[in-house]
Amino acid sequence: MNLIKTDIEGVVILEPRVFPDARGYFFESYNQETFLDLVGKVNFVQDNESKSSYGVMRGLHFQVPPFTQAKLVRCVVGSVLDLAVDLRRESPTYGKHVAVELTADNHRQLFIPRGFAHGFAVLSPEAIFQYKCDNFYAPQADGGISILDQSLGIDWRIPVADAILSEKDKHHPLLADFVSPF
Repeated sequence: MNLIKTDIEGVVILEPRVFPDARGYFFESYNQETFLDLVGKVNFVQDNESKSSYGVMRGLHFQVPPFTQAKLVRCVVGSVLDLAVDLRRESPTYGKHVAVELTADNHRQLFIPRGFAHGFAVLSPEAIFQYKCDNFYAPQADGGISILDQSLGIDWRIPVADAILSEKDKHHPLLADFVSPF
């Protein structure tokens, strides 16, 4: 497993070693000992999966303390632009983001620590996206930042007119109107 650091401390890309042959390929998508050596101690307790079509944008989601979540995410079918926005008040990178294309072909994973909002946009006709979370989903702790907040400077690589958002995601506040609990 190869660790690729990003411009934001703690947010890292994990790139597995893939073994292709005539039958297809094999790779280890998660190994607790390797993860501990590369990233640190994280106790994942819940796995989630979503299926979406082109233009679907999910996010930018987080859970407030004490229900915050770190996530290890990957795309197993198709392609997404995955994003983490730093919401840690005291961080020198507050409000900044990391964007990574995660695809079924590149097998990359993004680790997002607690204190970040997370979202993605589907770039392919269909995508299946998987999340490992280190805390259980708590609906009462659900929060979000507007995925279309232009002040974040995000190029989602799909026309906003084609964006498909949930009703909930259409009503998240802009970063400027948000008071971070992190």
